Amino acid sequence: MRIFNTEAKGNVLVVRIDGIKSEWEQDILLVSDQHHDSPLCERKIEQKHLEEAVDKKAIILFGGDTFDAMQGKKDPRSSYDNLDPELKSDKYFDAVVNFNAKFYAPYASNICMIGKGNHETSVQKHHNISLIDNLVYRLNQETQSNIAVGGYGGWIKFLFTMDTTKRYSMNLKYFHGSGGDAPVTRGVIQTARQAVYLPDADIVWNGHNHSEYALPIQRERISQQGDLYQDVQWHVRTPGYKNEYRDGSEGWAVESGMPPKPIGCVWLKMYRDGNKIRVKAIQDVR
Repeated sequence: MRIFNTEAKGNVLVVRIDGIKSEWEQDILLVSDQHHDSPLCERKIEQKHLEEAVDKKAIILFGGDTFDAMQGKKDPRSSYDNLDPELKSDKYFDAVVNFNAKFYAPYASNICMIGKGNHETSVQKHHNISLIDNLVYRLNQETQSNIAVGGYGGWIKFLFTMDTTKRYSMNLKYFHGSGGDAPVTRGVIQTARQAVYLPDADIVWNGHNHSEYALPIQRERISQQGDLYQDVQWHVRTPGYKNEYRDGSEGWAVESGMPPKPIGCVWLKMYRDGNKIRVKAIQDVR
């Protein structure tokens, strides 16, 4: 049974959580860049985090590149060696949806949204196939879930009801990410830019470059009544589960001079503090 309800309004997914008592806490698992169908995916670590989310009754959000999907016939990156036996099929894209749906089905009731990354939009552009729409349809049909299809970027608006009458809201902006590796800044410089044009976000979530951070930015605010106060805007980047570096002997990442990347996720812990809901970000990487 879900502890939340969702409603899509354009590119905003509204998540409602009611009946919040004084000691309430809610965990949210942010994952992106799983590349689950790649043999380079650290599936045991991914599975551990998903099982932990189920145990915690956490809300799970996928931020894009759930699929690797690089082994199509016309993809110059394709390699027969990079195919699991289940994916060696003339119906490759059907097989890759089946492969991922089988893995994520046990966690479907906790999954709130699956967004799109550049690997999925590339397949959609070149093959007129939306892997995410197909995956979400399969999961919803087979598990009677209500997973939402997210965009490459979008918003999640959390609406809370405390003690039946008190209301509070929190906004999460997600964007899969853009650009290259950013080996020096790891993309952290983007937080300064995003903080400027995303003033209404309480949480800003990126993925894509397989780096990781959880950075709070303290802000001075003024209410409509003219009262001054401070709040925190959290900026997080999730690294994913694809270990392209491995032992450093060969492969695209090694030949490109890329460093090893963290493997893992970021947890958000929302909790009640008086008549407000607060949040903190917790990194979980290997």
